[in-house]
Amino acid sequence: MVTIGFDNEKYLTLQSRKIQERIDSFGGKLYLEFGGKLFDDHHASRVLPGFQPDSKIRMLLQLKDRAEIVIVISASDIEQSKVRNDLGITYDTDLLRLIDAFSEIGLYVGSVVITHYASQPLADNFKKRLESLGVRVYRHYPIPGYPSNTQLIVSDEGYGKNDYIETTRPLVVITAPGPGSGKMAVCLSQLYHDHNRGIQAGYAKYETFPIWNLPLRHPVNLAYEAATADLNDVNMIDPFHLEAYGKTAVNYNRDVEIFPVLSAIFEKISGQSPYKSPTDMGVNMAGMCIFNEDAIKKAACDEIIRRYYATLCRKRKGIASAEEVYKLELIMKQAGCTPDRRPVVSAALIRAETTGAPAAALELSDGTVVTGKTSSLLGASSALLLNALKYLGGISHDTMLIAPEVIEPIQKLKTQVLGNHNPRLHTDETLIALTISATSNKAAAVAAEQLEKLKGCEAHSSVILSTVDSDIFRKLGINLTCEPTYQTKKLYHK
Repeated sequence: MVTIGFDNEKYLTLQSRKIQERIDSFGGKLYLEFGGKLFDDHHASRVLPGFQPDSKIRMLLQLKDRAEIVIVISASDIEQSKVRNDLGITYDTDLLRLIDAFSEIGLYVGSVVITHYASQPLADNFKKRLESLGVRVYRHYPIPGYPSNTQLIVSDEGYGKNDYIETTRPLVVITAPGPGSGKMAVCLSQLYHDHNRGIQAGYAKYETFPIWNLPLRHPVNLAYEAATADLNDVNMIDPFHLEAYGKTAVNYNRDVEIFPVLSAIFEKISGQSPYKSPTDMGVNMAGMCIFNEDAIKKAACDEIIRRYYATLCRKRKGIASAEEVYKLELIMKQAGCTPDRRPVVSAALIRAETTGAPAAALELSDGTVVTGKTSSLLGASSALLLNALKYLGGISHDTMLIAPEVIEPIQKLKTQVLGNHNPRLHTDETLIALTISATSNKAAAVAAEQLEKLKGCEAHSSVILSTVDSDIFRKLGINLTCEPTYQTKKLYHK
């Protein structure tokens, strides 16, 4: 059972109040750069148990009559068909998803900004597509020497060359499908244009991590480093905050490194910088809402270990470096946690060794660990899910939930019609077969009713799973890790 350590309701109240105060401090207009994910911040919900994945959206809904959304996407990301790893869709596709998602809950999407625009063909096509859908699109251009050439940046040939984004509400939320989109530059460009138009406006940044008022080496902040190992982000004491106030605050290297340039840009735009440190720019109140330190530390350590296994697997796939693995090992050491604290790892490996085939293990909310082995009918992941559902439903382990006569036609379809070499059922096929069986099999019906109880459980596989299986675990809310090895020695793996 996960122990709650974060007060989500307090967070919603404090966070919306803080943003409103920041709007007022700038005379009624604020460009708020949103870092991280708005709709589905699962990292935050894992390391801050009690934090809801949709907390940021719920907070914005409290301000929805005063807020509008501007979504930023880089033309370079469009050209490269950059993909969100967690969703498996390209950034331009995700932008459309975000517009729909915001609109469905009553948040106003004012426009889209294509940054780093240089007449790229795919970016032009995407712009035309958005405009045909009734979406306003603006273009921002590359600035030579950005961000150090402040003389050029804050001029008619720099920010002045960018399209001015027409906004109508006091709070303008600047968000994007992923990092590196140019959100901050969009905010600063708007400040330049507004200043030239005599409009009072300000800028602030909203990122949950690192949490500025937790210690530098707190597991929650280390978990942020683990999550961004591929970006080489490093947490550090904010030297500007320490000098200005005599107090320590945690920020990360990119914000600290860019702050002198930002201060110079602020000064050129409006005559003075409103902030004395990068920490001052933030409005994050998450650190004020932790009430169970031990629960938070445990959750963060668990996340670091999961990130470690994910990086090992990415390295095995050729998309992560040895340096990333080494960084994760250092982070684990700093946090004082090791992979052996994850009980599903040893359980899966022992089952694989005793059966001589891939195996998987899952830890339920009561601490019980169940396993699944590979058979002629089912893959290890499918067997694991069925065994877990049996336990949760109080069903005997020997009870057959899916009859062979249901499985065999599926296998025949896979191998003889669709041309698959592996006849065993993947997890999605197994769950479909289970729900079909539930219409005539009472035990299968009871098992299917237990699926929601798998959310938040921990699982480990002795081999890297297929995309199909890993996606099912993600959709069920199961925190999955895998050994960095494939079931076969083939060079190509789906």
